[in-house]
Amino acid sequence: MLPFGRSELRTVAAELWSDGRGWILLGVAGGWFLSLGVRLVFPALLPYVREAFALDLTTAGLLVTVLWLGYAVGQFPGGVIGDRIGEGNALVLSTVLSGLAVATVALSPRAWLLFAATAVFGLSTALFGPARFTILTAIYDDRDATAVGVTLSAGEAGNAVLPVVAGVLAAAVSWRLGFGVTVPLFFLMAVVLVRVVPGRLHEASAVDELSWSTLRYVLREVTAPTVLLVSGLHLLLFFVYQGFTGFYPTYLVDVKGLSPSTAAGLFGLFFVVGIAVQPIAGAGGDRFGYRRTLVAVSAVATVGLLALPFVEGVPGLVAVTIVASALLGSTPITQTFLVNQLPADMRGSGLGLLRTGYIALGATGPLVVGAVADRGFFDGAFLGLAAIAAAAIVLSRYMPEG
Repeated sequence: MLPFGRSELRTVAAELWSDGRGWILLGVAGGWFLSLGVRLVFPALLPYVREAFALDLTTAGLLVTVLWLGYAVGQFPGGVIGDRIGEGNALVLSTVLSGLAVATVALSPRAWLLFAATAVFGLSTALFGPARFTILTAIYDDRDATAVGVTLSAGEAGNAVLPVVAGVLAAAVSWRLGFGVTVPLFFLMAVVLVRVVPGRLHEASAVDELSWSTLRYVLREVTAPTVLLVSGLHLLLFFVYQGFTGFYPTYLVDVKGLSPSTAAGLFGLFFVVGIAVQPIAGAGGDRFGYRRTLVAVSAVATVGLLALPFVEGVPGLVAVTIVASALLGSTPITQTFLVNQLPADMRGSGLGLLRTGYIALGATGPLVVGAVADRGFFDGAFLGLAAIAAAAIVLSRYMPEG
């Protein structure tokens, strides 16, 4: 059931579009469509990359972990850059650098260069991370979680479309074309962002001058008990997300016996459902409270992960994929909550520092799943992810309603 009726849906849409804010929302959402969608091309093309560079499962998992570790490491600098040069300018810089990095990935002749370019791509997309949240919470008051959910659903649309397109191109021509086709899109998106997103939305910034006192201020705010609790919740669910998405196509091929193209299709379905899940979860948080909504999405996702090892056949796997996609509903809740807990003059830096921590730790998910799978326990790895998601349900009960 939707957390709003048809008339309220029209009201929400009108509020999101009003006062020129709709163009900003579309620009941020379009950039996130590309930034996140290309990041999820890596797991989709992992079977081809493994063959091209003769990688075992552990090393293949390490490639995805390197991608997300780069994304994690860049979060705090990305937040500082957004606070100092402006959030919109940070998005443009991120998009240009990402285009250059993914071009290098597509042309890499050696594994070491592939890994290096992947790390740079993760770092460059990190500039997009904190700024998109601080932009949306700055221009929306009562509908910020909904706006964040809409933006995140655009990312899921990228995840649904771009990995499938890349998979088709890899099967028909080359995995390199699967990456390379996205390069001109990054540069086109940079032009769009320059046109529709203001370069700076916050005039005052606590990080205009970097100093120990500034760092102490940021650390004091991000170590508040409530902030740490919700960050821990996001860490658990992000670890599950990374472990699941990092190896889901490979798991479907190696364990369930599906073709790579069918596996890519199911992988895309996970994100197609997320297009609806994330704005609904965001609207649910605005209407029913963050805690109850987070408990609900975590519980549904746990059921899907628990069922996965015991389901065979494409129809059953379609059903499990749809249920497991509830996992995507956690991000609009946790990220909106965290942004609203931080002072306006350091939101980018504070959120960036938090994201560096929990994304870096959560990015180990693919490495752990790959190592467990290499030892013959691929099913056990996914059951372990279900157990971690279940732990998040328990921890969510201590979260303020917000």
